[in-house]
Amino acid sequence: MLVIIKFRVQGVRALLWKIGIIGFGNVGQGLAHILNRKKEILKRRYDFEFIVSFIADPVRGSLYNEDGLDLDAILKEMAQKGSLKNRPEFTDKGTLELIELAKADIVAEATITNLETGEPGLSHIRKALSIGSHVVTSNKGPIALAVDELEQIAKNNNVYLRYEAVVLSGTPCINMVMECMSGCDVKSVAGIVNGTTNFILSKMEEGYDYPEALVEAQKLGYAEADPTSDVEGWDSAVKAAIMANLFFGAKIKITDVSRQGITKITREDVLKAKNEGKRIKLIAEVKRQGNDVIASVSPHLIPMTHPLGNVMGPTNALTIATDHLGEVTIIGPGAGRIETGQALLSDMLAIHRFKNA
Repeated sequence: MLVIIKFRVQGVRALLWKIGIIGFGNVGQGLAHILNRKKEILKRRYDFEFIVSFIADPVRGSLYNEDGLDLDAILKEMAQKGSLKNRPEFTDKGTLELIELAKADIVAEATITNLETGEPGLSHIRKALSIGSHVVTSNKGPIALAVDELEQIAKNNNVYLRYEAVVLSGTPCINMVMECMSGCDVKSVAGIVNGTTNFILSKMEEGYDYPEALVEAQKLGYAEADPTSDVEGWDSAVKAAIMANLFFGAKIKITDVSRQGITKITREDVLKAKNEGKRIKLIAEVKRQGNDVIASVSPHLIPMTHPLGNVMGPTNALTIATDHLGEVTIIGPGAGRIETGQALLSDMLAIHRFKNA
């Protein structure tokens, strides 16, 4: 599967990784920018050598070259024209056909999240794993709906599936808990996992009404034209379900998560909380309750003395309560093309380490 270069670097056999990128919107382009800018650094620092052999995006254009694509030229063309359909490497092959044809060592799946069916990302990931490609993804849908199935396919084919980006984007969360906190029992996780709602609540503390704050969030690109997924708590709920299943071994669906958004919160509510030394935050929480695991999303009154109480703007934060470490809080960006691309890169480098061990 891996292309072996027949020379040695410091006594270690070097691997040339063939990478495929599925979805060339913000996240896919963010990853491509990082790979293009840091290619020599990645080689020097991590002995990570690669080519990108395909990009699959039916809207912007799909490209294939088994010898590697010119990322610098591709990114410039995207910036100038918003399309790749006039490039010489353009192909009209469908994404599943490209996955089969390219047989990349690592596939980065960065298509839009679908919380109802997980498609088309679910089929992309199934296909890639089944032919022996490792997969890294930022797509919440497949992980929320079918992570056990996908992990089994990966195991059957001796490949890795990694998905650091699906909860806090580039801010380490999943790998921190699952790897760096190995041996700890997680008692609860609670945090701000949606930057849009946190931005809106922060603006309301400045004196904005909810509709005004929402419009501001949309102007700045934090909220979509249809903000339902964010403000009604669906985005936070899917992340709560993912954390429940990964950190607690639960079998929770998105619809099992008790959910309340921020649409009924007023400026007066926010200012009243501030006068009491508290802030209203939309909190995704997962905890053990007897033999059960309970997941919820709702506005909480958080004391300003708590680490979560001082997280403002589009920033995310998560407090993990454990038996060995007590409470650990991580704070960082929860969105952004480069930030999410970084999570995909960190998963690629982890796979590289495992395979080189």
